[in-house]
Amino acid sequence: MQYGEYVNNQASSAPTPLSSTSDDEEEEEEDEEAGVDSSSTTSSASPLPNSYDALEGGSYPDMLSSSASSPAPDPAPEPDHAPAPVPTAPQPSKVAKPFGYGYPTLQPGYQNAAAPPISGGQPSNPVYSGFQQYGQQYPGMNQLSSSLGGLSLQSSVQPESLRPVNLTQERNILPTTPVLAPVPNLNLDLKKLNCSPDSFRCTLTNIPQTQVLLNKAKLPLGLLLHPFRDLTQLPVITSNTIVRCRSCRTYINPFVSFIDQRRWKCNLCYRVNDVPEEFMYNPLTRSYGEPHKRPEVQNSTVEFIASSDYMLRPPQPAVYLFVLDVSHNAVEAGYLTILCQSLLENLDKLPGDSRTRIGFVTFDSTIHFYNLQEGLSQPQMLIVSDIDDVFLPTPDSLLVNLHESKELIKDLLNALPNMFTNTRETHSALGPALQAAFKLMSPTGGRVSVFQTQLPSLGAGLLQSREDPNQRSSTKVVQHLGPATDFYKKLALDCSGQQTAVDLFLLSSQYSDLSSLACVSKYSAGCIYYYPSFHYTHNPSQAEKLQKELKRYLTRKIGFEAVMRIRCTKGLSMHTFHGNFFVRSTDLLTLANINPDAGFAVQLSIEESLTDTSLVCFQTALLYTSSKGERRIRVHTLCLPVVSSLADVYAGVDVQAAICLLANMAVDRSISSSLSDARDALVNAVVDSLSAYGSTVSNSQHSALIAPSSLKLFPLYVLALLKQKAFRTGTSTRLDDRVYAMCQIKCQPLVLLMKMIHPNLYRIDRLIDEGAIHVNDRVVPQPPLQKLSAEKLTREGAFLMDCGSVFYIWVGKNCDNNFIEDVLGYPDFASIPQKMTHLPELDTLSSERARSFITWLRDSRPLSPVLHVVKDESPAKTEFFQHLIEDRTEAAFSYYEFLLHIQQQICK
Repeated sequence: MQYGEYVNNQASSAPTPLSSTSDDEEEEEEDEEAGVDSSSTTSSASPLPNSYDALEGGSYPDMLSSSASSPAPDPAPEPDHAPAPVPTAPQPSKVAKPFGYGYPTLQPGYQNAAAPPISGGQPSNPVYSGFQQYGQQYPGMNQLSSSLGGLSLQSSVQPESLRPVNLTQERNILPTTPVLAPVPNLNLDLKKLNCSPDSFRCTLTNIPQTQVLLNKAKLPLGLLLHPFRDLTQLPVITSNTIVRCRSCRTYINPFVSFIDQRRWKCNLCYRVNDVPEEFMYNPLTRSYGEPHKRPEVQNSTVEFIASSDYMLRPPQPAVYLFVLDVSHNAVEAGYLTILCQSLLENLDKLPGDSRTRIGFVTFDSTIHFYNLQEGLSQPQMLIVSDIDDVFLPTPDSLLVNLHESKELIKDLLNALPNMFTNTRETHSALGPALQAAFKLMSPTGGRVSVFQTQLPSLGAGLLQSREDPNQRSSTKVVQHLGPATDFYKKLALDCSGQQTAVDLFLLSSQYSDLSSLACVSKYSAGCIYYYPSFHYTHNPSQAEKLQKELKRYLTRKIGFEAVMRIRCTKGLSMHTFHGNFFVRSTDLLTLANINPDAGFAVQLSIEESLTDTSLVCFQTALLYTSSKGERRIRVHTLCLPVVSSLADVYAGVDVQAAICLLANMAVDRSISSSLSDARDALVNAVVDSLSAYGSTVSNSQHSALIAPSSLKLFPLYVLALLKQKAFRTGTSTRLDDRVYAMCQIKCQPLVLLMKMIHPNLYRIDRLIDEGAIHVNDRVVPQPPLQKLSAEKLTREGAFLMDCGSVFYIWVGKNCDNNFIEDVLGYPDFASIPQKMTHLPELDTLSSERARSFITWLRDSRPLSPVLHVVKDESPAKTEFFQHLIEDRTEAAFSYYEFLLHIQQQICK
């Protein structure tokens, strides 16, 4: 079978059990219906299924809305060369509508919102008490539902989440400790077994019974996923039999019900399945006859080692190709020194096995390949100057075995930084270089890392400058948020089809049209790094950031040739997906690469009434090849209660998940419609939800702006979004900076995205050990969170602001000299330098506490934040003050003014 046939594997999420032909055929029909992309497919008359989603197994065509039960008749297999339309952005199924459609009346279409993925710990093998009485009787689904379901909140004392809050009167609504994900209202056993919100969470932890009820609440419904995040404890299961539902292909999980010892009922489609003989034996307890105690049924996050049934070809090796800009601009910026040094230091830590391969391509107005074949005395450079018809000079020796050619690779990395020192070549043929990379990677798939420092100016994919610097602070129209050409998107889809992801590092000193370049990563499941004003010596903080992020990038876990599928209980349906991938069918995403820092979101709607169940479940399954060449399936299952009253819906809002989903929707709306439309839709989201709450749940007077406690931070977070680089107006914002902020919103896990939307502010000149936590051998102070307002700053203090990718330490003019000396290492305020980016390691208690706290914050994220010490009254403070979102600016409301504006809109 030739590799061209992998073009389409982009989006499935759960691998199949021992797959049968009917499963494969059923999946292929689903692909035809979805209009699968087959650009660059090569021919091959192979009886094998032609994409990984066939292996993953999916819903039967008549079950795509999560309905379910008897299998459909076997459809005809998909023809080998079915012509297929080029896929567009993640396409929703029939219910999808752009963000905020129907505002301000908010018709059904907004309700189907999804939240970004998150990360979190996993309970260790808790006992499912519902099954303890196996000797007497297995609980059936109905008994299980009634005993485990989310009991209505109406009968008990009103929960804290429904406490009415008068927003215009309560000035200090921001908690002093971080906001935690709400815990679903389930019984204790299910709570213990449920998926960690850091991996999988929903915008509503109480699911409305009907779409009508959801429409009344005027709240977004969707999921946020962080499926491949780093986990310290992950049950890994090796078994000849991976047990899945015969109808909907759901993996057995803690929320299925055993009808008896030999049968289990699926919690998504309710089909009754047989328990396979092998599953009767529990390898952990070495006992027989207790299938409900198997690890798959005791853990909501598990990873299966897949059998050969889940492979279309032998698992691919880890293959890494570096495509490097060596034009005059790039050499002047000096990034090559940092990259080559990082690679030399981490060469042995690149994920992979004995088959790992690596290659290098450099480009300016021509393309340079490097022959690193074992046995050569030194690397050979091969130059291709015909950029209109790129070819590979020696196809077999450009990607070499890392271990066999290690010395030549080291020689090249040592030589590269100086090879182009005297270049006068100012042009950049990025498009042709990417075409060459595609040809080089197509036989295997893998990861392409592109380093670019300017606007591509030659050959395919060349771009013109589209930014008018005079329009950077426009309050009206922000243009050019979409790509100028479809070249990079088409190339990305070709790459995705050949299991290749493209990661983009943009190190630019001027406008580089990120909105066009980003497509190459968006649609190939790559990631984007951006270093504005990068310069090796003039901007040392950016250089240090690149160095630290490269270390993480080169050594973090990676999954190849992946597909991810999300399934949900019958009656619910998914429509719009957010993240970097290609959507392959209604619930299937293709991910040529998956990394632990990637987040996703999906919007949901309620297609059929859920009155017959008290619980719903969601399951995401990620089928991937590990860097060691193992086929694996990671499965997360989330269980939530169903409710019938509007008060219960409001009580279960996860406000951070909701805001992250809305942010994703707003990015789409900005590009498909306009930035002002997206901003209006965000404001209307607050107006509509608080208006609906006021008129249906709370009996408040119209003179007050009342929110349930669960939604009290909603207006604050929306205001924060409106002031974020992605959506702000009236403040000078470079177009590439704005586009990069939008890219981050679309692919960051929730935890990181929230820091970007609403930074955390702490006072750090008075850190104490009271309330501190112990991490390894360090004592980490836990100062309270401060609201983002200048009124919280005092000139006698020092404050740390954590914006996710950047830390600011603001030092007040009258700050205590003891703190300045003990922590910053200078005798007084006047002697602190203007550009300070490090805290010295001083042998003082204050220094130890401050560094311990900052290190603890840093360790919790993949990207390395740059630190800026900002003196009161220095020019650099503008950037710091832009994040004080509760304060008024020339271009935007203060938080209090925003509340009055919302109240005015509600009273209209």
